[in-house]
Amino acid sequence: MEKRGNDTRRSAPEGATPRHVAIIMDGNGRWAKRRGMPRTFGHKAGVEALRAVIRHADARGIEALTIYAFSQENWKRSAEEVGALMGLLLEYFTRELDELHRENVRILILGDIDGMPAGLERQQRALRDAMARTRNNTGLKLNIALNYGGRQEIVRAAQRLCERVARGELSPQAVDSAAFENELYTAGLPPVDLLIRTSGELRLSNFLLYQLAYAEFYVTDTLWPDFDADALDRAIDAYAKRERRFGGV
Repeated sequence: MEKRGNDTRRSAPEGATPRHVAIIMDGNGRWAKRRGMPRTFGHKAGVEALRAVIRHADARGIEALTIYAFSQENWKRSAEEVGALMGLLLEYFTRELDELHRENVRILILGDIDGMPAGLERQQRALRDAMARTRNNTGLKLNIALNYGGRQEIVRAAQRLCERVARGELSPQAVDSAAFENELYTAGLPPVDLLIRTSGELRLSNFLLYQLAYAEFYVTDTLWPDFDADALDRAIDAYAKRERRFGGV
């Protein structure tokens, strides 16, 4: 599926690399089912795919990579699957943080860490430690959306602005797009240029609803565990051929 952006701010010249790529990693369960394995097997394979994509995104010179790891709605899944996902999360940061830090990757968690259910204190500590250790890194900005919801993020930003107005720190007239964007989890990041969704699904699933306003969409039938460096290159090549008008002609 292709969706063109609109505006005169910039277009993607042939061969251009997007500054900010966002990925909805979908298809782990189907990948496992086709192999007669439990869904948790697919999630483990998905972590390996993520590791390869992060490395290649960094090598390609992508400035920011935002991945959809776990939505606020995902808590509705079975306790077994949620437990496996949270275990993989802890394992990932335990195994990968040192290397990511050496590679100058900065990690930012998008979502409500404090709102995670009881019993996940080790995961919460791992997330905070990852952000703290990599805070001053200047390489790839790796943003992990976890316990995240796009609608909830917008409501949170509006509430924070209302609180600032109520305290007299901000006038209602000063609430503009810049002020609003500064209250989002993605404050300070470049606009999303390219959204990739694997497994062929055609929906946003409550992901970056504000930030994707003018992003180019790239949807592939490839299931996430099979998405690799070559697949990322194909998505970037497709992006480079798009004409980005941002509302212009």
